[in-house]
Amino acid sequence: MYEVGTLQDTRCYHCGDKCVEIVRAHDHNFCCEGCKTVYEILNENGLCSYYNYNEAPGTSRKDHTAQSHRYAYLDDESVLQKLIHFTNSEISIVTLYLPQIHCSSCIYLLENLYRLLPGVIRSVVHFGRREVTITFQHNKVTLRQIVEMLSRVGYEPVIQLSDLGEKVQSNLLRSYLLKIGVAFFAFGNIMLLSFPEYLGIDVLADSPMRKFFGYLNFTLSLPVLFYSSSEFFISAWGGLRQRILNMDFPIVLGIIVMFLRSTYDVFWLHGGGYFDTMASLVLLMLTGRLFQNKTYDNLSFERDYRSYFPVSVTVMENGEEKTIPLTRLKTGQRLLVRNMELIPADSLLVKGSANIDYSFVTGEATPVSRRIGEIIYAGGKQVGSAIEVEVLKDVSHSYLTQLWNDSVFTKSQDNTVSTMANRVSRWFTPLVLSIAFAAAAYWWNTDREKAINAFTSVLIITCPCALALSSPFTFGNILRLFARYGIYLKNAIVIEILARINAIVFDKTGTLTYTKTSRVEFIPDGKDAHPLTDYEKQLVRSLTYHSSHPLSKRIYDYLAGVKTIPTQHFKEEEGKGIEGWIDEHCVRIGSKKYLYGDNYPGVSPASDFRHASKVYVGIDGKVLGYYLVKNEYRPGFENLIGALRRYFNVYVVSGDNDAERNFLSKYFDASNLYFGQQPADKLAVVRQLRESGKTVMMLGDGLNDAGALKQADVGIVISDDVNNFSPACDGIIQASQFRNIMYVIEVSRRAVSIVKVSFAISLLYNVVGLYFAVKGTMSPLVAAVLMPLSSVTIILFTTFGSAFWAFRNWPREDFDKRATPDKNQFPDPLRSSPKTEV
Repeated sequence: MYEVGTLQDTRCYHCGDKCVEIVRAHDHNFCCEGCKTVYEILNENGLCSYYNYNEAPGTSRKDHTAQSHRYAYLDDESVLQKLIHFTNSEISIVTLYLPQIHCSSCIYLLENLYRLLPGVIRSVVHFGRREVTITFQHNKVTLRQIVEMLSRVGYEPVIQLSDLGEKVQSNLLRSYLLKIGVAFFAFGNIMLLSFPEYLGIDVLADSPMRKFFGYLNFTLSLPVLFYSSSEFFISAWGGLRQRILNMDFPIVLGIIVMFLRSTYDVFWLHGGGYFDTMASLVLLMLTGRLFQNKTYDNLSFERDYRSYFPVSVTVMENGEEKTIPLTRLKTGQRLLVRNMELIPADSLLVKGSANIDYSFVTGEATPVSRRIGEIIYAGGKQVGSAIEVEVLKDVSHSYLTQLWNDSVFTKSQDNTVSTMANRVSRWFTPLVLSIAFAAAAYWWNTDREKAINAFTSVLIITCPCALALSSPFTFGNILRLFARYGIYLKNAIVIEILARINAIVFDKTGTLTYTKTSRVEFIPDGKDAHPLTDYEKQLVRSLTYHSSHPLSKRIYDYLAGVKTIPTQHFKEEEGKGIEGWIDEHCVRIGSKKYLYGDNYPGVSPASDFRHASKVYVGIDGKVLGYYLVKNEYRPGFENLIGALRRYFNVYVVSGDNDAERNFLSKYFDASNLYFGQQPADKLAVVRQLRESGKTVMMLGDGLNDAGALKQADVGIVISDDVNNFSPACDGIIQASQFRNIMYVIEVSRRAVSIVKVSFAISLLYNVVGLYFAVKGTMSPLVAAVLMPLSSVTIILFTTFGSAFWAFRNWPREDFDKRATPDKNQFPDPLRSSPKTEV
């Protein structure tokens, strides 16, 4: 037995949310029936230890509605073949992405899944990737039953259309680790066998063991040369084919010279060679690149429209519903689209009243009404009762997918970016080769041995290993430290470009503003106006409870804590308003026209509230006023924009209407505000800025920004949850770090400065070494010692410099992610030259 009550400060035992209407059961308080149901499922199966590891570990089930048809597509054999990565006559194995995984309680529950479903053999959680791998007996339990159970207990898997395509697995990390392992093994053993050489033990000078150790060192160096360093050879050859001398070319030259000189020493001079130096440098450079190329397994920076579309749709055949995979959808078929479901293809409305939310595509927050016979474009989301539409175009040819036909999505940006290291290599390599040949030529006629020593010493001492290590260790450390603050950049190249940007483009809805919250205020207005009484608030909340319109939901949430009353004769006119009878009172809520009719009475002007939506309230034929629903801008918005404008050209490109033009004109140049922009328009604006010579950073949040994000030099997504799906981009920033975008740019600039200083240190080593090398007075052994010494110096400098100097102005309160920004203080982090006006 359970009861329903109301208590303002009570928290849900399952999810921890504040209980507005308490559901009391089993001596615990729950915020909704969904949370209570999850508790009962766990209780029945002896899994209530789930609540012992963490307080309120579950996720809220308020907005969850059980719909058995949603997973019917998992009965389709073709879908199963693409989702299940192993199967035989008895068992199957599947890996599912569960973004709700966040604590030890989640691991406990998911790894005890076999206690909820008898056919499950075992389940293993991959916490970092938020995935669970499930092994099950497919003759006892189906994948659909597994997914339905996970959904019931609050861990609904995310299965997207892209999951059914060809999967390209990256083995980059595995490859790096194997190469590093081989280089480390060879380096350690070569050093061990070279100890007599290091210690100068004369007794071994003429011993056969010295030759034997030399041969062993040569053998150990072969996998380092042909396997571990293969990446550098491939890169250097690729650069030569494009007539470019990249930084890997002099590295390869140095490795080859060290190997050949060491081989000559071992087989003909019976020396020890420098195989240890070669192995150590390959090891250091691979470690640096692994550090720089760190990836975030649970994030994806490359997505197209398939990542957003549902896996299945409901079609109507002979008056009956049938669920099919989206890949089988054809033109002419009739779709059933329920509340909050996405329309996957351009379609014709044939039944029902459509209220389409296009914010997913355009950024326009206000739903658009459509009548029977009108076209509804792909990407729209139905808000309200179910509708039926007839498919006009294939999914791949719909309006939404046309954006991906732009050439910007078919080219790789990374290939067009010249890194600092490669720019240095363009003059460094020819200069080093010239000096080496000049030194050899100078000594050739007088002392050929000195000529060879000079040639090899120059190439060894000037091997740009320290230069090549500067960028990986600096940018790799910056990437790691950024991640601690919730800032995830795709790769090191993004840091270099961030340091050069001079124009910043913002999307509005979801980027500058919150997507799920608004500021709500009731304004008395009209001849019968007065502030709402507590009872009138109950009437309003009771009516909005039955509406799925976004503005109704905002008002309902705003009145949290107000008791609801049963509503009768509820009626909703799509795009206009809602009406119902409550306690024998007729309550109407909606637009001004919906309440007043065609004859508008005099009301207060709306000019003061251009950045808001008005929802009028009428009770028993009397209009009492309206709820003003304003966009809520992110904390630090005013100070951030003010600081950015001092150094950059700042733009707003929004798919929303221009209702907020007057408000935003206080913070942006009026000529830099673009409203009503379709996705292709946003892309065109960014392209035009780049063609005018600007280096552009685009900040957005949704699929409607995908083209602009890809077109920009740097595309950054602002996300309230970095584990949610986001469009293709170069970086993802947690919304809590929005106010620190200025510091992200500052740290990037300082990181580039650190690399430049490390270049100078490395060149200083080379100049000093070259002085002795060209004179023929430096032995290759000394050169082989100086080269790793310079590398170690660079590694220490870049690591400490990036950790302390680059982040010295970062706000200290952000060590605690719950800290709120100080709106009265925004230090000026950039002290470079101001922006250049166009």
